[in-house]
Amino acid sequence: MRFAIVGCGLIGQKRAEAIARLGHLTVLAIDPSKDRATSLAEPYGARAASDFRAAIEAADVEAVVVATPHDELSAIASACLDAGKHALVEKPGGRNLAEISAVVKAAVAAGRVAKVGYNHRFHPAVLKAREIVDRGELGQLMFIRGRYGHGGRPGYEHEWRFKRSISGGGELIDQGSHLIDLAQWFLGEFTDIKAALRTFFWNAEIEDNVFLTLSTADRRIAWLHASWTEWKNLFSVEIYGRQGKLEINGLGGSYGVESLTFYRMLPGMGPPETTRWEYPFADRSWDAETAEFIAAIHERRRPIGDAAEAMTSMSTIERVYQETQE
Repeated sequence: MRFAIVGCGLIGQKRAEAIARLGHLTVLAIDPSKDRATSLAEPYGARAASDFRAAIEAADVEAVVVATPHDELSAIASACLDAGKHALVEKPGGRNLAEISAVVKAAVAAGRVAKVGYNHRFHPAVLKAREIVDRGELGQLMFIRGRYGHGGRPGYEHEWRFKRSISGGGELIDQGSHLIDLAQWFLGEFTDIKAALRTFFWNAEIEDNVFLTLSTADRRIAWLHASWTEWKNLFSVEIYGRQGKLEINGLGGSYGVESLTFYRMLPGMGPPETTRWEYPFADRSWDAETAEFIAAIHERRRPIGDAAEAMTSMSTIERVYQETQE
């Protein structure tokens, strides 16, 4: 499959690398910065351009990766879908529910696949956890506890993520959106929301910490904390069932070795039977997610984590912002 990549920063580069490893082609790299577009294009023998409309006009482009700041995601993805291209849009898919809805409507009208890039679903520890849950080995799920954060970097508050007009919000819509996506993937849609947003450290108009208690209609709960003041990078998701617990830690790199631990309760209670898997190799969630996107196109089906699912996560995010700003 032949791709255009719009937005040639770190995430655009990761997508291009995944596309190449999967044996597909990046034929066009687009970025307002000529240097960034050229830098991404050259290793793959691709063309470089500065305007996303080049992807619409290119007859050889079948699918577009949109890896821009949040304020451009929806408009670019919708335009590409309208032109008959498939779209892999980086999370959260837009700044609000209306912007993601526009992507979904464009995909339906064009008969094309639109997926939002929540790559954490495709980490091997998360996929293994999902397999265990789907086999019923954890029993009925009760609640999830999730924590995710980093400590930023010098000058972080001057980057685009700290401008509400561009990002749509702070840590909630950034790393918090990953936690919400994972929690609803395991527990289902949330109907009751309690939240606290705080700006503890960074000199910014948006939150650097978010604390959430989310409940489903059948009273299952997700307790989530996302932070830009996590001085040691952290990713931890614990999934509790009536027959055991799954604990996911790390994402590789500065977040530590990715692992999954299964604590299986025994009939007599007491200490659980413990099984642990480690995934010390490089992050290949980008490959797995891109492969799922391509497979969905070939098989004419909805991908795991399509734009419609991302609407559910954004609905929760939007409700949190509305209720905490009242």
